[in-house]
Parts: sequence; structure tokens; C-alpha cells
Amino acid sequence: MNAALVEAYDRPPRYTTFADPEPAEGEVEVEITAAAMHPIVKSLANGTHYGATGKFPFIPGLDGTGRLKDGTRVYFGVTREGYGTFAERAVTQSWMCLRIPDTLDDVAVAAMMNPGMSSWAALKSRAQFVTGESVLILGATGAAGELAVQIAKRLGAGKVIAAGRNPEALARTKQRGADATISLLQDPAALTADFRKHFAETKIDIVLDYLWGQPAECLLDAISQKGLKHTGSRIRYVDIGGSASPTITLKAATLRSTGLEMLGSGFGSASLQQIMQAVDEFLTACAKAPMEISIKEARLKDVESLWNAPSQGARLVFKP
Repeated sequence: MNAALVEAYDRPPRYTTFADPEPAEGEVEVEITAAAMHPIVKSLANGTHYGATGKFPFIPGLDGTGRLKDGTRVYFGVTREGYGTFAERAVTQSWMCLRIPDTLDDVAVAAMMNPGMSSWAALKSRAQFVTGESVLILGATGAAGELAVQIAKRLGAGKVIAAGRNPEALARTKQRGADATISLLQDPAALTADFRKHFAETKIDIVLDYLWGQPAECLLDAISQKGLKHTGSRIRYVDIGGSASPTITLKAATLRSTGLEMLGSGFGSASLQQIMQAVDEFLTACAKAPMEISIKEARLKDVESLWNAPSQGARLVFKP
């Protein structure tokens, strides 16, 4: 079959031929129709993700859409080591396949499920979100962040505050349901003051963080400042990504002076069963009322030239 193949961490995958996967007992074969370039796909392929194995060659891609032998359209995740979804075919366990509702097309599902699941699982499973609570989203201008704004509102958030760098995308979050926005283009002192102002005005219950790094440090400094009305109240801080930096400096006083609870949401902090449950719930919600996400379609044969191209806020989806 044709597939994208990662042969080293320091260069993009190349389009070539690779042995077809053969289903084992309990597995099903899927003819792939679309697979998206999620940040985790790139970080696994360049060796920077904690799940990278260092075994070569391998086909990148964690999830996708396709058709089973009987023609059923499914969204699925892969479980076979070495065989990802940037290919014409894949095998997976049958319980990892979710039927795609007729109201949704394959490309949209491939683009939405992974980034949408990230905030759906973070809110419902990790933060134990309760209707009416307020949510601040750090990194709201990326594809996952824009979906997080919509998901928080869909789940019944009392107030959603979107923080991001891209001015156009930040303005667009207002159309997606954000009640307020914070620009991350400010210098650290001004940004901390802006965060502090919003915490003083709103009882923020949950923070979803796709960035980490300096934006997170400014936000945590704002939370720990004395004299805020929310001092002593519970704040669940859920890290989902680290696109700004993989590390932060965390002051001990931040934990002592607040009701802060720091959590992570991702592979490892949740089981595959929990993740697929979140995906199933999100898929059902999208079937009732689709959410908005910017998508760029491309041919899988162009993977090498597009691998490091700027995303410009759109989720890149490859079609075999």
C-alpha cells in the first residue's frame, strides 16, 4: 500500500510503499479516507513526545476515518505499533471504531475528533466540570482551543474567557461563544495584570492550558497574588499541551496561597477506554449540532512538502 513513512526523527516522512497490515484476531481492517495532522502526530514523528519509541520505520498518524469491509463509515484509533493512519489501510481493534453519523463527513470528523476530545475529556473526566462553572482557555486561537471554547459553552459554562496570540482568531472566539478575551501579545507584566483583573472580576473554576511556558507562568502568578476575591477557592488547572514551552518555573507559594489543583489530560492520564468514551460523546454532540473548525485538505502524496508548512490555524487533513 501507499503510506507516509518516518525513517528518522530529523526529517519529514516520505511518501512510499509499505507492507499492508494483516488483521489479527479481534482486529478489523479499515480503508482510510482521511487522517489529520494533529500536534501529537508531529511530536511523535520528531521524537519530542513522551510516547516516542525510537523504533523505525513507522507510519505516523493516531486516528482517522475510513470504511470497514461492509462499507460502514467509522472514526477509529490505531493500536498496532508501527502502523499509523497516514496510509491507505490500517488495522485496529473493533472497539476502537465508532460509526460516523450521516450528518457528518469524513474529513470534518478526522479534523475534529482529536482536538475536540482534548478539551471534552479534560473538562468532563479530569476537571469534573459542573454546569455553570467558568472556564479560562489558554491557547484558544489554535484549532483545539477554538473547539474548546465551543465545547465549554455547549457543556453549559457560565463564562468562557479565551486567551491567545492571533488577533484575528482571538476575535473569532467571540463568535464561537467566548464572553471575554485576553491577548497574549502583551509583555509579561501587563499579561499578568490582565489575568489578575479577570480573576478579580470572575470566579474562574477551571483553566485549560494548551501552551504551558511563559503564558502559564503569568497566569499562575496572577492566581497566587494576594487580595483576590477567589483566594482559597478551588481552581482546577488542566494542562493539555506545551506548544509554548515544555517547562515552567513554579513558585512554591503559588500552591500554598491558593486552592489550585494541577492536573494533566492526555495519553497516560486517561485510559484508551476513557478517551474513546470522550470521543464517542463528542461525536454524538457534533452530530446534533456541528462545531466549527478551519480545515485544509491535502493529498497524502504531498506529505513531505507540507509536513513543516505553517498551519495558519487550520487543521491539515490528508486523504490517501
